[in-house]
Amino acid sequence: MRGDDTQQSTMFSYLSPEGRVPASHPLPPIRLLVDRILLRLNRRFEEMYATTGRPSIAPEKLLRALLLQILYSVRSERMLMEQLAYNLLFRWFVGLNMDEEVWVPTVFSKNRDRLLAGEVAEAFFDEVLAEAKDLDLLSAEHFTVDGTLIEAWAALKSFQRKDGSGPGPSDTDRGNPTMDFQGETRGNQTHGSTTDGDARLARKGEGKEAKLCYGAHVLMENRNGLVVNTRVTLATGTSEREASIEMVEEIPGERAVTLRADKGYDTKDHVAQLRERKVTPHVAQKKHSAVDGRTTRHSGYQVSQKGKRVEEIFGWLKTVGMLRKTRHKGVRRVGWVFAFAASAYNLVRVRNLASVLSPAVA
Repeated sequence: MRGDDTQQSTMFSYLSPEGRVPASHPLPPIRLLVDRILLRLNRRFEEMYATTGRPSIAPEKLLRALLLQILYSVRSERMLMEQLAYNLLFRWFVGLNMDEEVWVPTVFSKNRDRLLAGEVAEAFFDEVLAEAKDLDLLSAEHFTVDGTLIEAWAALKSFQRKDGSGPGPSDTDRGNPTMDFQGETRGNQTHGSTTDGDARLARKGEGKEAKLCYGAHVLMENRNGLVVNTRVTLATGTSEREASIEMVEEIPGERAVTLRADKGYDTKDHVAQLRERKVTPHVAQKKHSAVDGRTTRHSGYQVSQKGKRVEEIFGWLKTVGMLRKTRHKGVRRVGWVFAFAASAYNLVRVRNLASVLSPAVA
């Protein structure tokens, strides 16, 4: 028998949004883990907000919404608010009731900036690592460091002489003027971006085009490929090695550790600094390498050179996490977003690695 094409909507529903999410969906384990972390951050949230005045967006809902934006590659906060208006899965994950209004995008952005000032991304990142440690998923002895370039939210046209003596626009279009830089030598010492002062001109290698970029760096533990530290720096020729030393110094404990890195880290000064900090440099060797037989004679060095998992981290952050080109400006803001995206990556890894995650978190 053919059913009727009834268009009249019902006024009441007796099924909650949570009831619409199947138990086999990948988000429920992440939601349980996130709720547990947010509960431990409650005291930090209390210190960030005043006890009187107009209530703002709950920081817990803000963070859950930002996680969804990363996990589902939602390219803008305006589109995220649109998804929250009609997507039951998104509303359930964030914690919005069926009849609760969605926030205005600009209000959402301003409330997010308060989390930036409170260094919440770093605290959230640390709590995700604490959960991984409780599940015995972290290595305390073997690590890998690597870096990449993240394209800045600034056009090459904004990269002009700092003294203002460069060529002006060749037309009268005030919104998007045509600039002619042909024959002009541009560099970070003499030029700077007028829209993002922290962006630096850099390129990935010989023959590659130069772009305005930031340097992004991760420290990965080698047991399960979890990110244990992050840095965003100015894109200079030495930023990778400088960031690696900073992150190595923050490894807890006094025991000796190993650090895998590619050939870009094989310099005499960098290897010496690692050894001073009780770090065995499992660095890929150049033709005239600073890594000698004290390290290369051990079988562990050969094993370290086979690992490529750190590249998967950057691949995930740039594609799923939408960090191939940042949508924010300034080292501090880009660093906040990068650390939070790394937290999202770790959450996915922990969910995949811990088959009994849901009972453990519950």
